[in-house]
Amino acid sequence: MGKKRIITKEEDSRNSDNAGDSGVSRPKSSRKKQILKGIINVSSSYNNTIVSIADTRGEVFTWSSSGALGFKGTRKSTPYAATLVAQNAAEKARYFGLTEATVIVKGIGPGREAAIRGIVSAGINVNEIIDTTPMPHNGVRAKKPRRV
Repeated sequence: MGKKRIITKEEDSRNSDNAGDSGVSRPKSSRKKQILKGIINVSSSYNNTIVSIADTRGEVFTWSSSGALGFKGTRKSTPYAATLVAQNAAEKARYFGLTEATVIVKGIGPGREAAIRGIVSAGINVNEIIDTTPMPHNGVRAKKPRRV
């Protein structure tokens, strides 16, 4: 059933004052948190592109993906979708004050370079680009030889 809340008249009038905010949904404590440098993680697969932006300690404060922007099916994996995802995430990060970042790219999808271009076009200075795509060193175990 959940917690019971008792609403007093003072609390009710305070809530009615905040009702006229023109429907803009912004993070509650976003202006208090100023992040100048950050880490941008771009995960690009054959099916989707996900961009998450974290501060220097590694705590993610904003993210975006091509599915969240409304792309469906095979259009999620296009370079155009990756550009829009990166621009969307970068615009959210600019609201927090992000100006320069390190980009870490992971995966082998078609949106790798397009996402980096989208980040740069949104006005964020890129210090370095690191590729952390997982590479197999030895592969899986071979099949046993066939006996006839």
